Amino acid sequence: MNKIKVNLDKRSSHSYDIFIGQNILDRIALLIAKSSHAANYTIISDGTVSSLYGETVMSALRKTGCPVDLIEFPPGETSKTMETALSLIEQLADRGVDRTSCLIALGGGVTGDMVGFIASVYMRSIPYIQVPTTLLAQVDSSIGGKTGIDLFNGKNLVGTFCQPQAVYIDLQFLATLPDVEFTNGLAEIIKYGVIDDPDLLSTIESELSFIRDRNIDNLATIVAHSCKIKKGIVEIDERDMGVRRILNFGHTIGHALESASGYTISHGNAVSVGMIAAARVSEKLNHLPASERQRIEDIIQRVGLLDRIPATLKTGDIVSRMKHDKKKAGNAVHFVLLKKIGVPFINGIVDEGIIRETIEELRQ
Repeated sequence: MNKIKVNLDKRSSHSYDIFIGQNILDRIALLIAKSSHAANYTIISDGTVSSLYGETVMSALRKTGCPVDLIEFPPGETSKTMETALSLIEQLADRGVDRTSCLIALGGGVTGDMVGFIASVYMRSIPYIQVPTTLLAQVDSSIGGKTGIDLFNGKNLVGTFCQPQAVYIDLQFLATLPDVEFTNGLAEIIKYGVIDDPDLLSTIESELSFIRDRNIDNLATIVAHSCKIKKGIVEIDERDMGVRRILNFGHTIGHALESASGYTISHGNAVSVGMIAAARVSEKLNHLPASERQRIEDIIQRVGLLDRIPATLKTGDIVSRMKHDKKKAGNAVHFVLLKKIGVPFINGIVDEGIIRETIEELRQ
């Protein structure tokens, strides 16, 4: 089992470990039991993940003597709302969950974001643990302490920074992940290669067939590599005030697409289109060579991620939702652009005409 330490401003209370392995559920349960995070635990999971793993995870924890309970909510991004959060909070209160308790987020990005948010506000904060079951959550959303729920105007517009006590990644969860969700997670790995490590991008290009077949050695390598990139950036900028913003490459238009589609476009597919858009804007502004922009588009197409905006989505609606982006400052929407692969920069001023032109190019 691989262990990666996230060190946050030398504050041991905020720092935590990421554990990565295969078939390590029993070891995860033992680590949780030995950690003394809480007197009791409540797993929160969506109905789909709970039906696959809820009883298994509870059984593993109970074998170690941990008192544990389980609460379910409906699956999907459309559940990531204040109404769902309040419903879960009411159930926690009804079951006597208190400050001696710890929540366990068992699931993908929606579960992790929402459970982290609930943990940060329930009884003015209780601890929580991330047990991500999707590729996207394992390499990205479970790490870094960003929590959130969605509003009509946009994604994650209500949220907090709240670091987990630990992140436990069992690659075996990926065996039951639908192909579309597995591909969805590859978008964030491509992002890491584009913004930070061209060698990772090369690995995806050369080993794509093994990755698609979910070869455990290849998965262990790219998941650990991605986690190290994410944790390194979070350590520098925990609160998203500076360099951490490069992790939003592709997300400015991506989040707007998700929202405009009523979340029928998945996060990974929305970000893949957003990355293509950001690369094209970078080229239009004479920052990124055409060959590197084409390389980004080619790998997104090879992986099977979305590379065009559905014609049903209107340019004006997408632009309008971008202006509600939580990362904007005044009227400036922060775009992460590229000078070359591996060299991103943040530019808050991109002419709206260029944005609209790029969106129109990418509409099917």
